[in-house]
Amino acid sequence: MNWIQIRFTADKASQPLLEEALWSAGAASLTYQDGADQPILEPGLHETPLWDALVVTALFEAGIVVDDVLQQLSQVLDGPLPPHRVELLEDKDWLREWMKDYQPMQFGERIWVCPSWLEAPDPGAINLMLDPGLAFGTGTHPTTAMCLTQLDALPLAGKTVIDYGCGSGILAIAALLLGADKVIATDIDPQALAASRDNAERNGVAAQLQLYLPQDMPQQPVDVVLANILAGPLVALADQLSGLLKPGGTLLLSGLLAEQQPAL
Repeated sequence: MNWIQIRFTADKASQPLLEEALWSAGAASLTYQDGADQPILEPGLHETPLWDALVVTALFEAGIVVDDVLQQLSQVLDGPLPPHRVELLEDKDWLREWMKDYQPMQFGERIWVCPSWLEAPDPGAINLMLDPGLAFGTGTHPTTAMCLTQLDALPLAGKTVIDYGCGSGILAIAALLLGADKVIATDIDPQALAASRDNAERNGVAAQLQLYLPQDMPQQPVDVVLANILAGPLVALADQLSGLLKPGGTLLLSGLLAEQQPAL
């Protein structure tokens, strides 16, 4: 079926009432986008921060009478509507549309990250099969890409690795496929641990991956410590991360902005 979408230009202060009005008018979904290129850095776990300037897109079934919906919205808002645009959204096979965005990606000389619905372009390479999911880490983010490239350049054969903040498990799995003997992975989000376990099983390395919440993780020093998180947590965890590393080991940190580097 086709859909009608109405895009509103709004701000953070007007968002709660606008959201209430759109749901009351029968919106099937709401999407929020940045309206002024304002970065939001380091939100807390389970927080849903909003930008000061917003583009709010409401999706309605195509059978609606647009003028009636706009009138209802105006009544709930008790005033003029924010600037808006009405568009017809033609129906598509949305699953296939979404899948088009993900293609195999190469990192370093040996690693390919491939979605499961595509064949690996180089069967002789190290192919990490990974589908986009709810946990962070598919290779599309620059910090993940940099970490994968660095891992490819490290001598990992026989090493023990810690992945602190494992997300999808992409770095932990890559380390194992590159020859690491064991990876200890931790994350504060149980959903990330479940995603890491599933992805490790898909790639045949689940037996070598140990998963823990941070408070349960063994405190044994290892050869390589990875932490692709954010600058604030990296600073807060500095003593712990350093304490987990053997003398002469490798500490690989990412997730910070260029301007945060001197302070870190």
